[in-house]
Amino acid sequence: MDDKVNDRAIASESPPAVDMQNITMLFGAFKANDNVCLTVPQCSIHAILGENGAGKSTLMNILYGLLRPTSGEISIKGEQVTIDSPSRAIELGIGMVHQHFMLVPPFTVAENIILGREPTRGAGVIDMRKARADVKELSDRYGLNVDPDAKVEDISVGMQQRAEILKVLYRGADILILDEPTSSLTPQEIEDLERIMRNLTAEGKTVIIITHKLAEIKAIADRCTIIRAGKTIDTVLVSEVSEQDLASMMVGRTVKFSVDKKPPTPGEVVLRVEDLIVRDYWNHTAVNGLNLTVRAGEIVGVAGVDGNGQSEFVSALTGLRRAESGAVTISGVDIFNKSPRMLFTHGLSSIPEDRQKHGLVLDFSVAENLVLQNVGEPEFSRRGFLRKDNIMKHARALVERYDVRPSGCASAKAGSLSGGNQQKVIIAREVTNDKALLICVNPTRGLDVGAIEYVHRYIVSQRDAGKAVLLISFELDEIMNLSDRIDVMFRGRVAGSVEGGKAEQATLGLMMAGGEVHAAS
Repeated sequence: MDDKVNDRAIASESPPAVDMQNITMLFGAFKANDNVCLTVPQCSIHAILGENGAGKSTLMNILYGLLRPTSGEISIKGEQVTIDSPSRAIELGIGMVHQHFMLVPPFTVAENIILGREPTRGAGVIDMRKARADVKELSDRYGLNVDPDAKVEDISVGMQQRAEILKVLYRGADILILDEPTSSLTPQEIEDLERIMRNLTAEGKTVIIITHKLAEIKAIADRCTIIRAGKTIDTVLVSEVSEQDLASMMVGRTVKFSVDKKPPTPGEVVLRVEDLIVRDYWNHTAVNGLNLTVRAGEIVGVAGVDGNGQSEFVSALTGLRRAESGAVTISGVDIFNKSPRMLFTHGLSSIPEDRQKHGLVLDFSVAENLVLQNVGEPEFSRRGFLRKDNIMKHARALVERYDVRPSGCASAKAGSLSGGNQQKVIIAREVTNDKALLICVNPTRGLDVGAIEYVHRYIVSQRDAGKAVLLISFELDEIMNLSDRIDVMFRGRVAGSVEGGKAEQATLGLMMAGGEVHAAS
């Protein structure tokens, strides 16, 4: 570890909040962490950066007591400790906000926060008045602005994350671990989270974030530890490195941030949507007379602030929600309100918004997930029996081609993979299905920059092979880099279109907010 930043030297005079030395974690013969070292000064924001499957979440699961390391030492604020359970971690002032939230949707925010630690009065009766007051006090103190009485099922993803942060603060956490905290947030919510993290450190808290987003590391983190293939590569002062430096250290090579693609050669219309109306779960009109076309050999990107009908639009297109009225065709064939199986038959494949709910069967193996739509084909089944050797051979080839980690995971349960590698499994399956229309919804959510580069290349290759690609993403840079045409969605309809190569972020931002764009005179 020559030329590495010595965290002990740059830390304050106080002992570090977290000091993990020579942490090794074995899963059978697989070494997820290999003598990893991590030192986090108190009252700082420390980023953990690495590729999907590099061992970041494993390391933080060890710190939170979800896993016991094979070897290594952990000290919290100068005291060597053994963390054998989350309860012990909480006793030591460590709290963790997981990438996939652990909230009870029908409960209120306050009920979720106090769950398991309910204040009582009298004969053990839960004191909800005190609970609401305590939650409000914490919310106001750290600038979280959460309504204690709101039901979790009725609030945004960003607000749910704030509830999770409040939950660990309510349990007395001084050290907060945030796993991929911005993976599902809008740009506005990301800015709010950055402000909240600064408020936390100003109040004496220490924040550790696991993230792939280099711009956010530069915007918010004090230090960053880079892990590659289970080993510590470096710990750096963020102010002294560039995003390109971080990317190169993470993947071990130079990474391109722009997408190389030739001009499109659009052909016939593949997807045509006319006057589509879709209602949401509360029977409100979410998609309101939307019109859109996607031609063979082009990528049409849909930009917009979350909550303007994108989710309902995609759900209706992919057969997960019934539309109220309108017309939808693929290559001239009516697919309005058809089932997902019929849509697949008529030429639609999709990378869904929620990989765990709609993309995978988590208890199935990776190999089984890779043939979910194709299991009836002669290659994979015969006379009602699965041809397991062929299914496994198919899976091993895709795992290698799409760099799903850990290598050799074809027989592992999909639920055991990291979020980013789960996404790779879905992408491998959908691209391999070779359909006329590919719908991609936040296709690189949770992926590292190396994997993003890889996925973008494959999406462009689908366009170049004559496929029609509809891209819905809340990452504006992704929309601008990939799209040949950008349709901006506002209040359930397309508010305007911009040619991809001529799009400007300021113009798109104005259109996304409902503003009018006037041509220069």
